[in-house]
Amino acid sequence: MSERPEYFDKYKTLKFERSEDGVLVVQWHSNDGPVLYGAEHHSEWAPAFTDIGGDRDNRVVVFTGTGDVFIDRHGEWGVPIRTPSHFDVPSWGEKMMFRRLFEIEAPLICACNGPALIHGELMVLGDINLASTTAVYADEGHFTAGEVPGDGVHILWQELLGTNRGKYFLLTGQHIDAYEAQRLGVVNEVLKPEDLMPRALELAHQMATYDDLTLRYTRQCFVDRWKQLFNDRVGVGYGMALQALSHMDRGWMVWDKSNEGQETYSKLQRLYPKNQGDAGTGSSRDAA
Repeated sequence: MSERPEYFDKYKTLKFERSEDGVLVVQWHSNDGPVLYGAEHHSEWAPAFTDIGGDRDNRVVVFTGTGDVFIDRHGEWGVPIRTPSHFDVPSWGEKMMFRRLFEIEAPLICACNGPALIHGELMVLGDINLASTTAVYADEGHFTAGEVPGDGVHILWQELLGTNRGKYFLLTGQHIDAYEAQRLGVVNEVLKPEDLMPRALELAHQMATYDDLTLRYTRQCFVDRWKQLFNDRVGVGYGMALQALSHMDRGWMVWDKSNEGQETYSKLQRLYPKNQGDAGTGSSRDAA
């Protein structure tokens, strides 16, 4: 194994650790705690995926979070996003993030360590997806926050859950716990929190016993469909354009807090799945 790569110390929101057999563990974090998703994360992940994919010493990759939460809230986004040139920054990041993720030519294991309510799809895009018993999947960064879900989640969740389930999930803010995700085929195994990473590493080291070409070419076979979906004419670029048009017309965004004090935002009435409470406030609703 080569010396420690420079990119291991390049990113503020990711930690890297690699074993002698080429198993790379990528830990997502904010200041050594759970991710508070903001501009810094958004700008780092696409180039990080490029570095990971370009390093042939990475033979199997494991993604996980920090602490007992993956991502459940936003952090800082800096200046409000009010113009097309402002929106171009997150738009570029989203398009490149998924494309470069699919260019990683090493089998990927996702080990979801807790609630994944923002960009939860990143914890179910592995070739093997593991979940802690405390994991919950949702999409709280788009439709239920007033945003068009056009950055790739519209493709991913319809593909993973099926067309009707995927649209329902995005439109209602549905929360899917680890066992339901396993029942739906999104998650492969559900484990106690203390067993999550040992199991992920067990699988990773088992895969690392295979030769390089078998590992890389198998991964290429698996991600080919995702590449086709994301590069289709109604893929991420088109979806992000629609998201931008909607945002510019509305003039605010939850991410950057430009929604604060906006009457249009205060009037939003979230759709809830039957018997599900409001994850944001903890209040409950009677079944319709």
